[in-house]
Amino acid sequence: MRNISVSNDIIPVGQFKANLAKYLKEIQAHNNSLIITQNGKPAGVLISPKEFDKLMETKSFIESVSRGISDSEQGNVYTTGQLKKKLGKHRAKRTL
Repeated sequence: MRNISVSNDIIPVGQFKANLAKYLKEIQAHNNSLIITQNGKPAGVLISPKEFDKLMETKSFIESVSRGISDSEQGNVYTTGQLKKKLGKHRAKRTL
């Protein structure tokens, strides 16, 4: 995601409503975000579907790594032998 341009990427809700189709095309074409204000305060952010997917993937990855670190710190780990045995059982179930 690129940096936000205050003069181009922050607009009032009235302006957004009046030019909705234009802004939807723009965020998809340029993968930028659009901050929509209401009464001078941020009220929402519009991003492209592609950018949203990237954010969700990043969030999922970070949560996964955090769970792994937490498990490791709590001693919830497998030895190589235990892991191989567990994976073998899992693969055997999938082929049935």
